[in-house]
Amino acid sequence: MSETYRAPIQSDHSTTKYDDGLSAAEKQHIERAPAESDNPFGDEEYAEVRYRTLHWWFVFQPLMIAETISLGILSFPSAVATLGLAPAIILIVGLGLLATYTGYTLGQFKLHYPQVHSMGDAGEILFGKIGLPRFGREFLGTAQLLFLVFIMGSHILTFTVMMNTLTGHGTCSIVFGVVGMIISFIFAVPRTLRKVSWFSFASFASIMSAVLITMIAIAIQRPGDGKIDATTKIDVATGFLAVTNIVFAYAGHVAFFGFISEMQIPTDYPKTLYLLQGTDTTMYTVAAIVIYIYGGKDVKSPALSSTSPITAKIAYGIAIPTIVIAGVINGHVAAKYLYVRVFRGTNHMQKRSFRSIGAWVGISLVLWIIAWIIAEAIPVFNDLLSLITALFASWFTYGLSGIFWLFLNFGRYGENWKKMCLTCLNLVIIAIGGCLCGMGLWVSGKAINADSGNASFSCADSSS
Repeated sequence: MSETYRAPIQSDHSTTKYDDGLSAAEKQHIERAPAESDNPFGDEEYAEVRYRTLHWWFVFQPLMIAETISLGILSFPSAVATLGLAPAIILIVGLGLLATYTGYTLGQFKLHYPQVHSMGDAGEILFGKIGLPRFGREFLGTAQLLFLVFIMGSHILTFTVMMNTLTGHGTCSIVFGVVGMIISFIFAVPRTLRKVSWFSFASFASIMSAVLITMIAIAIQRPGDGKIDATTKIDVATGFLAVTNIVFAYAGHVAFFGFISEMQIPTDYPKTLYLLQGTDTTMYTVAAIVIYIYGGKDVKSPALSSTSPITAKIAYGIAIPTIVIAGVINGHVAAKYLYVRVFRGTNHMQKRSFRSIGAWVGISLVLWIIAWIIAEAIPVFNDLLSLITALFASWFTYGLSGIFWLFLNFGRYGENWKKMCLTCLNLVIIAIGGCLCGMGLWVSGKAINADSGNASFSCADSSS
């Protein structure tokens, strides 16, 4: 793991000094209240709206779990059917372990630079090293915002599929998309993660229940032919498309800086990370194996559609909270990025004024409208997930964390054998990010072109 965290102590000057007299354990577990300049939300002592209110277990249970274990788990069985059982399980577990390490590195970067609230802030620090801080802020900040909006769009798309399934395509799919957008926007109105997190309990409970119902129903109905392929023969494009869907399930890292920023004790973050990664990797593996074994090679994505029509309707009905709320969490992080950019350094962020509330509502509304446009423009679930992964998750979950580690350890790569091994590991992680991006764009482009029969902004039934 990274050994870079140095506990900041405040001097009488504007710069920050570092105390190297602490033991490694003390550096890891030290708890300090950040200086006002370190807190992206400013001094909250007399604030009307307080943001830094989350305990570590509150971040893990409702927020990180609900944000991560949602849409991603629904694409795993079809990925297993495409890749074969053995390669798919190796990828699920391997990418999960790698995502744990990269998530830890993000946390170390945040602890080293407490003022970081978004990827834009991190980009300002990274590119500041070469004299381009403004470019770095806008480049990574814009990428983060686009990624989150695309994820919001994927949840609106899933809402449309769900409504078509429940109603038997009762009306034009565009109408269902608009309804999903409006509901998501309403739930995104609260300004603090703590308020949004209360919704997340329902989200986590719903996805757990829906997946369990799907696994039990598919085990009873056995729509597959009983044949299990340990490996399969497929072309590179089809196989890599399935890989990107697995990567998407670990794409929660983009929101981690924002989550840590609203924790009361940011140094508790590793606890939340380890619990999250252990929980989601286990759930992904179990659900993928069970649904694939009984669903067969023709298992659908989202996986809730693999059972009988009646069971699928029940599962989709129970999954409504996670379809909505998991998207709302990502929407909240996206809106919070812009909101902090606009009001950082002012007292408007902490007030319940017409200006502050109006700005928050306006930002959220615009983002959800853009997300709806994306959902209607790319109306195939797997294709949208693949495109999102290629453009963004490849870097935010993997590649960028390797760059963060190299930045934090600059000049110390050959310090000892452990540091040299970690240097090699992080170079590999950067290469993995680049490969996922380049190959992912190619295969997602091919898939979207092949599915051009699914017209954009169409009233057609998307449940099939």
